[in-house]
Amino acid sequence: MHSQGVQNLVSKDMRELQSIAAADKREELDLFSREVIRFGNLCKDPQWHNLGRYFSRLDSDDPSHIQLRSEAEMTMQELATIAQHTAELYHEFSALDRFEQDYRRKLEEARALHLPLRGESITMLQSELKQQRKLVRSLKKKSLWAKNLDEIVEKLVDIVTYIHQAISEAFGDNGVTLVRGEQSKNPQRLGTAGLALHYANMINQIDNIASRPTSLPPNTRDNLYHGLPDSVKKALRSRLQTLDAKEELMVSQVKAEMEKTLHWLVPVASNTNKAHQGFGWVGEWANSSTEFGKSTPSESNLIRLQTLYHADKQKTDAYILELVTWLHQLINLVRHCDHGLKPLPIRSPTRRGLDLHSKMQRMLSVDYSTNKSRRIQLSEEDQNLLDDVIGRMKRVPGISKSQEFAMSKKEGTRTWALSKSTGSSPPRELNARGNLDQPRANSLDIMDGLG
Repeated sequence: MHSQGVQNLVSKDMRELQSIAAADKREELDLFSREVIRFGNLCKDPQWHNLGRYFSRLDSDDPSHIQLRSEAEMTMQELATIAQHTAELYHEFSALDRFEQDYRRKLEEARALHLPLRGESITMLQSELKQQRKLVRSLKKKSLWAKNLDEIVEKLVDIVTYIHQAISEAFGDNGVTLVRGEQSKNPQRLGTAGLALHYANMINQIDNIASRPTSLPPNTRDNLYHGLPDSVKKALRSRLQTLDAKEELMVSQVKAEMEKTLHWLVPVASNTNKAHQGFGWVGEWANSSTEFGKSTPSESNLIRLQTLYHADKQKTDAYILELVTWLHQLINLVRHCDHGLKPLPIRSPTRRGLDLHSKMQRMLSVDYSTNKSRRIQLSEEDQNLLDDVIGRMKRVPGISKSQEFAMSKKEGTRTWALSKSTGSSPPRELNARGNLDQPRANSLDIMDGLG
């Protein structure tokens, strides 16, 4: 309830959050008790028929309805162990089926080739098949396979009684009105509108585009735009028209602004996707079961408050609008980097550059004033430097030699390096405004090819 996602999307009122949580628990218990009632009607013993009447009287003060916590926890642990053995039985049934298929295939191949049916490979498969059948028989005795339905329903009734009691002790009457459907004054929630999963997919799309803006499939942005709610589309048009007046930022700054929201919003979207996966049939349930003896991971016990189910649609739309606006700026900046940079403004020459320039001018004047009758003796390094400056003077007239910059290209990214006449400063990159920045080490930018 104190998480940033719940506070920003659902409510900051702790009493309201407690009512929502209590209503969710009561709804979950109602679904569970319906299944127990259905199983009860299938029992041979008539005492387990029409359990709905019994459950409806649990709110009364009848002491016969009191279930001790210790006894209930022992019952739940026992059923959890049986359920785990049932999951293992499902896996071993699948393995047994594969062994039997392999064994039959080997026998058919041996008969077709007129080979003996007691070969080494067939004998090994037969031994493995025998061991697998033995394991399956053992698990049948430990699992629900061999349990009596009346016996299991009796334990489930005790658990329904205890959970109802525990919810009442924890929440009191909180959430009772929400369960009964009295929610007309509440804001529109994504879950009740059937939009939670759609919004989760939008948020994941935004996160994927922001993390790798340089490697987008052609239709990614179009798919995101078409999936936006109408209210966000209308607000986005007017929002984008005002962007030109704002100060242009760098890619790293835009990513940092987006991360302020994405770092708490993306986990909520991921929880929403997990909650909607569910278990379609017993095979999927068994495949998703944890290894026997290990505790269930907390992320598999998600509650609705950890998802977008109770998210206020209006609040969520505002965060989506903000993220899409930042995303527009990010894409524009990436395109700007890919298709060229603004020219660098002319900077004032450095003192070292001025001194070296004056020295070169003196050497040139002495050299050419004597009609090349004599030349100043220069070292090889100075002569190469002088030839380079003379060449630049001819190629770029009207620009101060000490201010001249050499531009190099590397893997599609332009970097500016000072010429030798202005010292040996390391190359620096241009930011989005055309100014020199210190080298930055941003892991996201390096992944995106922006570093």
